[in-house]
Amino acid sequence: MDSEAKIYLERSENELRLARAIFIISGNEKFKLNVEANPSDTFYSGVISHAYFCIFYCAKAFLLSRRIKTRAPEEHKKTYFEFKKFVDSGKIDKILSNIYDSEIVKASDLLKLFSDEKWKRGHFSYKTLAQANKTPAKESIENAIKFLSYLKRALDE
Repeated sequence: MDSEAKIYLERSENELRLARAIFIISGNEKFKLNVEANPSDTFYSGVISHAYFCIFYCAKAFLLSRRIKTRAPEEHKKTYFEFKKFVDSGKIDKILSNIYDSEIVKASDLLKLFSDEKWKRGHFSYKTLAQANKTPAKESIENAIKFLSYLKRALDE
């Protein structure tokens, strides 16, 4: 894996750690007081955003490992559509099926996670009260873990 792809993969892992930390802080009054937040504050919309960025940076790392670069403007959209090309071509399914014997993961499932989290990032960041986002935030962390673990193994292949 080249150094730029490795940097994006490390950033992806960092975003996941941050999402988990924010989730824990949101549910713990003592932690909130330590960071000078109100006891009633939650930061679940931030969890969703950071879980999305975990997926986004992981996808960028995967693409860079295949010598595909996406840049601004519309970097998120370009990254999604370049990743989608791999899914549509079946190349990712082949990579994933070489990794797993007992559990076959379809690339279309990963693409759906990417798409769903992209939507949630926009929706829950701007249109919903943070206190109402606990369940979607937990799902976002689970999706980020799944996406990262599968593509990280694919990058190791």
